[in-house]
Amino acid sequence: MDKVIVIGAGLAGCEAALQIASRGINVTLYEMKPQSKTPAHKSDLFAELVCSNSLKAARVDSAAGLLKEEMRNFSSVCLMAADRTSVAAGGALAVDRDEFSKIITEAVLNHPNITVKNEKVTKIPEDAVTVIATGPLTDETLAKEISNYCENDNLSFFDAAAPIVTRESVDFSRAFFASRYDRGDDDYINCPMNKEEYELFYNELINAEGAPLKDFDKPVTVYEGCMPIEILAKRGHDSIRFGPLKPVGLRDPNTGHRPWAVVQLRRENKDGTLFNLVGFQTNLKFPEQKRVFSLIPGLQNAEFVRFGVMHRNTFINSPKLLNRDLSLKQNSKIFFAGQLSGVEGYMESAASGIIAGINAAKKVLGEAPLILPNFTMIGALLNYITDESVLNFQPMGANFGILPALDTHIRDKRERYMALSERSLKFYKEKIL
Repeated sequence: MDKVIVIGAGLAGCEAALQIASRGINVTLYEMKPQSKTPAHKSDLFAELVCSNSLKAARVDSAAGLLKEEMRNFSSVCLMAADRTSVAAGGALAVDRDEFSKIITEAVLNHPNITVKNEKVTKIPEDAVTVIATGPLTDETLAKEISNYCENDNLSFFDAAAPIVTRESVDFSRAFFASRYDRGDDDYINCPMNKEEYELFYNELINAEGAPLKDFDKPVTVYEGCMPIEILAKRGHDSIRFGPLKPVGLRDPNTGHRPWAVVQLRRENKDGTLFNLVGFQTNLKFPEQKRVFSLIPGLQNAEFVRFGVMHRNTFINSPKLLNRDLSLKQNSKIFFAGQLSGVEGYMESAASGIIAGINAAKKVLGEAPLILPNFTMIGALLNYITDESVLNFQPMGANFGILPALDTHIRDKRERYMALSERSLKFYKEKIL
């Protein structure tokens, strides 16, 4: 039997397979295309870009740019293909999607240590080191197998996530820390609204433009707890004021009175650098989210590290299930990568595939796993998705909010981001990986 099995030839699976094969280990890569395709896939090629052909910002003082620069240190096949097929896109790295996939497909097919089998996998192998990278539209049969393997309630099929902002961007001249009825340890940031502020916010919310959903993204049923805030608001003028914006048990220290409405922000990570807007699952377009949610007192200058999304997305509860090296806690021979592992985005998926592949190879070779430090973007991202303190987990993409703060605070955001990037890249210059 081959030393390592990789399931799925998306960006993560291809990166994983090539990382393993480059270390002299035989790989069997299973891909169900072209025999079977999801509703989102059109091409027979590997590493298909289903939605946008943009791989986000290229500049190194952006989170997306830093992620890609770190990936270059691992000879990323996706970055190699992107560089060869890039198209003009301003400050972003965008690609000719067909040529991009073609280059990656050829790299995989031509590697002597990789055997490709075009067939579905319905069972998780028990006797081989395995990387599972089947993506957000994982085949239903395999998804059930993964669900059973992950104790059933730890696999999600729909991503209903609220926006996340950085703590340092919240205006605390308006917002305040408190828990309802003074219960707890002042765990929530509260953004109070008077009646006039609520009226403005409500009217803009119900008239904001929503993002169109593709057929495969539409849920059969939207549970009440996942109801988009804009849909809930349309049920009636006070529907959200008696729902997620209810002000009961809170007193605004600036007025001494209970507010007309309150938006609460809940800690997103144990370091308290990120907070999510409680109850604000939404399907609004990203610019609309920025415009409307910035009307909330205290969030007028908020830095959104993730906007709310609602779409079909298969992913595991990785903080509960995965070790830091992306192996499964209950079976360290099984690794997860890509969006299935809880990262969000093309390059994030590819980066997780790189690390899962390296660590799968190290498992076979009997070597210690590669654990990148938290001050690198890849390290911080994988730390976040395996952080047991993260509750109500939703997938996360690269952003500077997940990095530990600098020893010295830099007020200018662009300069601060550059300093964070330089700190990370210094590690790669000094460390032989």
